[in-house]
Amino acid sequence: MGIFNFGKKSAAMAPTRNEQAEMAEMVLNSISDGVIITDGNGVIRMINPAAATMTGYGNPASAVGLDYQLVLKLQNSEGRAVTDAENPIMNGIRTNTAFSSRDYLLVAGGSERQMAIALNFFPTSGAHGEKVITFRDITKELEEESEQASFISTASHEMRTPVASIEGYLGLALNPQTATIDDRARQYLTAAHNSSQHLGELFKDLLDVTKLDDGRLKPTLTPVEMTSTVRQIADRFAPILAQHKLNYSFGSAEGADVNGRKLNQLLYANIDVSFLTEILDNLIGNAAKYTPEGGGVWVNVQGDGDRVLINVTDTGIGISTEDLGHVFQKFYRVDNSETRKIGGTGLGLYLVKQRTEAMGGRVWAESQFGEGSTFYVSLPRLSAEDYSKQVIAAQNAAAMQQFRQNK
Repeated sequence: MGIFNFGKKSAAMAPTRNEQAEMAEMVLNSISDGVIITDGNGVIRMINPAAATMTGYGNPASAVGLDYQLVLKLQNSEGRAVTDAENPIMNGIRTNTAFSSRDYLLVAGGSERQMAIALNFFPTSGAHGEKVITFRDITKELEEESEQASFISTASHEMRTPVASIEGYLGLALNPQTATIDDRARQYLTAAHNSSQHLGELFKDLLDVTKLDDGRLKPTLTPVEMTSTVRQIADRFAPILAQHKLNYSFGSAEGADVNGRKLNQLLYANIDVSFLTEILDNLIGNAAKYTPEGGGVWVNVQGDGDRVLINVTDTGIGISTEDLGHVFQKFYRVDNSETRKIGGTGLGLYLVKQRTEAMGGRVWAESQFGEGSTFYVSLPRLSAEDYSKQVIAAQNAAAMQQFRQNK
């Protein structure tokens, strides 16, 4: 009866280092994802069969010892070869920073066949400063996502018309000048009218996000002075915030004091103004919805090295640590006793993230439940010199286009 020992492992069962290495090699040789390990200078030390096949090298041994750039040839989503400055792996090696992306195409050597890939880069603490690069073919995934986005877009577009009609008729029924109803009927119709408005907002947001997801909408970047642009957009909310009995302030944190007056810092960036407007509309609108009367909303712009940093800060109900990591996901809504009272589509912050990343930026939030929230939007910054050059170039391009149209 004593021959069975379920609580302890036999020392003989533990694999040796050689056996562990053999098993690791078995895994790398059998998986369909490409795996490349380089040294700290980007020279390939190991490449698995899947990576050799996807890159067009066939035999893994023929790629070992080569610079990764000779093997892993990348193009951007428009099919243009990435420059050294744009190359995410080169930047990862230089800064020793991990990243993940689905924005690149892999070109197989010899055949020049392109495939969309999910690309990941991981620095390690190995003796030679090894870097691990993994990638997999997501061409089919992107095609399926495009089909889904197209269906959602078409369905949303078709359903907006009847929903708008329902909302219009309910509005007429609630108007004392066009209809006479008792208090109970008014209560029911008001609830139905609010629901139809919410549904209309959902279809609008679905259309907005799918247009960018499926490539039908691309940002049109123009050089602008950011402090004045952000202020112009944000100040439109001053009357709305006042109606909600909320305090509103705008400020550039790095402004200078001149003769007792605060002058905002001049900051420049290449942005799509309509995208930035949507981003701020969502962030400030959310701040207004989730901040109780007597609270405040502060919008700020500052330079952060080679970035322009915008923040929208409120003194509202805040977001729990558990929810904070999910708020930018599509259709995610924080679910607690406070937020259930407030309507929303669950797409606003996804749209913020999507629009920001389309302009080469990133967005994140800092918050604690019950202590307010701050949402940050970071965008690539232009120097004053580059801004002036791009403004002149844009003016010349516009003049040439006008000239062609008048010929």
